[in-house]
Amino acid sequence: MRKFTILLYVLLIASAIQAQIVHPQIGETVQSPDKRISLELVGKKQYFNPGDKSTADADINSPKSINVHPNGKKFYVNSLEGATTVVYDMQTYNKLKVIKHVFDQKKDAHLWSAPSDLYPFTHYENDHLNSFYGKPVESTFTHKGRYLWIPYYRRSYDINAQDPSAVAIIDTQSDKIIRLMETGPLPKMIATSPDGKYVAISHWGNNTVGIIDISSPNPREWKHKACHIVDYKLNLNFSLTHAVDRDNGSGYALRGTVFTPDNHYLLVGCMGGGGGIAVIDLHKSEYLGRLQGMMANVRHLILKNGYLYLSINNAGYVQKIAFKSVLEAISKMSNKRGTLSGFKSVKVGGGARTIELSPSGKYIFAACNSSSELYVVDALTMKVLTSIPVDSYPVGLDLSKDGKYALVTSQGRSGKGGGNAVNIYKVTYHTLK
Repeated sequence: MRKFTILLYVLLIASAIQAQIVHPQIGETVQSPDKRISLELVGKKQYFNPGDKSTADADINSPKSINVHPNGKKFYVNSLEGATTVVYDMQTYNKLKVIKHVFDQKKDAHLWSAPSDLYPFTHYENDHLNSFYGKPVESTFTHKGRYLWIPYYRRSYDINAQDPSAVAIIDTQSDKIIRLMETGPLPKMIATSPDGKYVAISHWGNNTVGIIDISSPNPREWKHKACHIVDYKLNLNFSLTHAVDRDNGSGYALRGTVFTPDNHYLLVGCMGGGGGIAVIDLHKSEYLGRLQGMMANVRHLILKNGYLYLSINNAGYVQKIAFKSVLEAISKMSNKRGTLSGFKSVKVGGGARTIELSPSGKYIFAACNSSSELYVVDALTMKVLTSIPVDSYPVGLDLSKDGKYALVTSQGRSGKGGGNAVNIYKVTYHTLK
């Protein structure tokens, strides 16, 4: 009897987990109650069902992020576990290229920039440090879309992401890797300054943020400028043979990263530790401290049209505050701390990950991981307008330049399934009479 009870319990748990998995069909649509906006699932790339030949693509392997090229002609999907970046035509959704992040110490030596003294190896010492495959995380375009920068979660041999990783630079004209540069351990978010002169990379692994000078049009002249420490630098000393959970317990777990419009400050969201937003003064090349006052577990940051927008992961919220309030709080910081007040908040689906703002600035799109939905929020009133199902569990999101398409990646969860999917939604903005 006891064995039967245990078996029944296991089956119930498995059923509950399975019930969470969502796979919307192409053609599914939603419209906001006020009829201002509607979404339709018009395309999909997936590999959770290889039998569906119309959408199956074996290169969609735990897709982490997605980026539409500024010219609107193609988009890039970073398949984390596949160690590839997959390029698709934006009009036909046909696959154009698969960029493999696999490197050989000798064969690819010409790709590397000169080493800096900012990121020393402390655990691995051999003649093959540059022979590895990299797991692509996020991306940013530079030089008006000519280059796409993609940091790696870790080098393949560094099982606990405690030594320097790397960032690859792709020439989007040839869709080939033309440059490699070192980074700190476990880089995740990457951002380009509004003036196009700098790239910032936030290192989840040890509470540091790297700044790279890209002011030259010549990739050979790009160089590391600084590595800023957010309060304290983690001492990494993990096993070389047994993997540990590096996604948790990594200090402030630096994530969302954005430059201010005047290129004066860099703001970095802290998902872990004491939370808040780290502030770096780029003019002085100095870490100023952390701003607090927002909800805990800040994941993604957007700074546009005079407002700072935040996604709050665990609680499933999007928050908004006037940028002038941010500047005022920075000016009043003392002992590396400051307080922000005046946030407007809206509850969206659980696990609010990547957020994007429509070109008009009227709508906020949020990929919600736990609820497996894409939410649309009125940016003025901070009220939910509508939501539509996404293949479980979504993480990455980007909008086409005209805002008419929203593309979402679903990475999935270990032990729970889901993921291995890219959903493409057509967005229609209705003019109300």
